[in-house]
Amino acid sequence: MNKIIPILLMFVLCSCSTEQIKTSDLSTPPLSITDNQYSKLHTGDSDTQNADDENLLPRLTRYLKQGIASWYGPRFHGKKTASGEIYDMYGMTAAHKTLPISSYARVTNLENQRSVIVRINDRGPFQGDRVMDLSYAAAQKLDLQQAGSGAVEIKAIAPEQALAHLQNAAKIQEKSVYLQVGTFGDKKKAKNLQNKIAANNLPQPNILPSTHKGSTLYKVQMGPIKSSASAHKLNIQLAKLGITATQFVTEPNQKQITMIQ
Repeated sequence: MNKIIPILLMFVLCSCSTEQIKTSDLSTPPLSITDNQYSKLHTGDSDTQNADDENLLPRLTRYLKQGIASWYGPRFHGKKTASGEIYDMYGMTAAHKTLPISSYARVTNLENQRSVIVRINDRGPFQGDRVMDLSYAAAQKLDLQQAGSGAVEIKAIAPEQALAHLQNAAKIQEKSVYLQVGTFGDKKKAKNLQNKIAANNLPQPNILPSTHKGSTLYKVQMGPIKSSASAHKLNIQLAKLGITATQFVTEPNQKQITMIQ
C-alpha cells in the first residue's frame, strides 16, 4: 500500500486471545509468506495527518470481498511478519495483499456464518487465488483448520467497530483487556523493553511466556485497560518512546499465567 497508516489505527484492539489451543498435525501445510513489503505506522498530531485519518477510514471500510482463505501455523510460529512483529499462531491476525498493516477486518465463514475480527499484520497469501491467510487461532474459530481453507467474506472495519467487539467479548468471557507492546523470541529483548517503559515513568509491563513445541514467545503487556481514553493516552506516551506496534488483546485469568517482573 502506498498510504501511510495513521496513528488512529494503532490505537485499537486486536481481537485476539492467547489462550492455549491444542494443535494436531494436519494434512494441509501452511502457506509460505515471502513478501516483506509493508506500510509503516505514522505518528504525529498534525492537521495533515488528521485529514488523512478522515479520508482513509471511509475508503477502507468500503472494502468487501469474497474468496478462499487459508491459514498458516507451526512452520511460521515465532518468525517475523511483514509488520516486523513476531508471528503468533494463537493471535487473531491475518495476512492480506493490500489491506493496510495494523488495520482490522471482519472475516466470515460463508458455510457456517461464523465470524471473527482479525488484525492485518502480514502480507500474503501468494498461492493461487486465495485472498487471505489466517492465523491458526482465527481459522480454528471459523472452523477452517481441518479443511485448511474455505470460502469467506472479508469486510474491513473501522477502529470503533473493532473496539466494541473486543469489549463485548471480554465482558461476556469475564476477561480483561491488555495492551500488548511487543512479542519476542528472546527473553532478554522482552526484558529490555519492559525496563525501557518502566524507566520512563510508565507502569511496568508484565512479560508472559507462551510455549509451543519447545519454542517460547515472550509477550510484553500492560494493563488491564479500562477505557479507550486511557488506552489512547498510553499509546501516545509509548509512541514518544518509539513504541508503535501495539495491539489490544484479551487474556485468560492472569493468576493462571506465569508472569515475569
